[in-house]
Amino acid sequence: MSRQSDLRHLLLAAAIGLSPLTEAALSEAELASLDQDLTPMGAERAGNADGSIPAWSGRWRGAPEHVDFAGSGSLQPDPYVSERPLFRITAENVGQYQERLSDGQVALFKRYPQSYWMDIYPSHRDFRASENIERHLRENGRTAKLTEDGHGVTGAFGGSPFPIPRSGNELILNHSLQGRGPGEEGIYTLVVTLANGKRARQVQHHQTFNVWTNPDNPRVEVEAPILSHFMYKTLEPTRELGKITFGHGFVDPLANAQQSWQYDPGSRRVRRAPNVGYDNPSSGASGSLRVNDDSRMFNGASDRYEWTLLGKKELFIPYHNYRINDPALSLAALTETLGHPNPAALRYELHRVWVLEARLKTGKRHIYAKRRFYLDEDTWGAVLADSYDARDYLWRTNLQTTFYAYDTQSYQAGPSVYHDLISGAYLVDRLTNEHAPIRLSELAHDASDFTPATVRKRAK
Repeated sequence: MSRQSDLRHLLLAAAIGLSPLTEAALSEAELASLDQDLTPMGAERAGNADGSIPAWSGRWRGAPEHVDFAGSGSLQPDPYVSERPLFRITAENVGQYQERLSDGQVALFKRYPQSYWMDIYPSHRDFRASENIERHLRENGRTAKLTEDGHGVTGAFGGSPFPIPRSGNELILNHSLQGRGPGEEGIYTLVVTLANGKRARQVQHHQTFNVWTNPDNPRVEVEAPILSHFMYKTLEPTRELGKITFGHGFVDPLANAQQSWQYDPGSRRVRRAPNVGYDNPSSGASGSLRVNDDSRMFNGASDRYEWTLLGKKELFIPYHNYRINDPALSLAALTETLGHPNPAALRYELHRVWVLEARLKTGKRHIYAKRRFYLDEDTWGAVLADSYDARDYLWRTNLQTTFYAYDTQSYQAGPSVYHDLISGAYLVDRLTNEHAPIRLSELAHDASDFTPATVRKRAK
């Protein structure tokens, strides 16, 4: 993107940032642009000036003809497996590409000049979301409005509420409420690698049921809509074997805090878990490397920050990350490098992203005083996040891999990585290499499986 184009986006962002938070939904004329210069998801259809970002084709919905996908619960094959990198960014040539890197990515090159690199592959915009997700997004454009406090939404269902966002508050809700499949079921491994090379791991069986994006649910307005039900059963380490955490989160986590319970196999009792969120450390092996609202780059209530839309930028971001889920890639090979995962496991492409900044409000508390998020324009999902301390010092940089899931016809969150630039430790979560592929459709559970009575009965 040219400097002139980038400046135009920044000026636009400044202008729309002055709009009232409760501004009316989109007009029919604005919605018509989703069939013209914008995609059905609200991204720019056109490529960039030099062609390094292609125009959106949306030619594939589901598995393309050349991909042999066996169905739900099987490995998602890489549609671009035969491609080779266009070039590699290293500490020696990073200055040539710095304008297309985040502050966190540049910091990793400086912190680990001998071991950190990025392979840049051809960019693709071939896949499109399901008819269900696209339909809900368009309808949301007609009816969605921010709540009076600016941190929730009414009149939305089934996907991102604001196809043409006017403010930072709308943009973070597009990320938090993006269209996904009906849920997940499978086993994930989490690995922490410390600066001294020591590693810790946790293995859990995950089940989620996404009420918000379940295609079987009607589009209805309810008093306290549930976003999803979840259940995590620990398989490793042995000292936590059989421990179950379960519950449900709400579409508006500020108005309705997450409700969760824990089953303790020692006492065989189910107890209400304390309310957690914001910067409470995540439980288990992740320790303090990730706080609760770091998950998937950001989740939960957004009220402790002022959100500013800074415009768009062309950035090298993780994209079409099928390789990192390959069973042929051992977790030892992935996590043995100090400071960051094995760079060979990651694929980067040049894409346009929305740049969103969050600054801590006066009188509010959080360990991050400033955060900057980069949201893929084609999916609304945050793929990079940089977090700064109270001295405005870059502390942590995180990334979220994604891949297009053929059975749900949506981009799915794969493994996520959390780098602590000060301690040198990092965490990789949602790894499936040692286990059967995650099931994303045709799930064997429903909402009734996530109640205290059901869990208590099944755990005995």
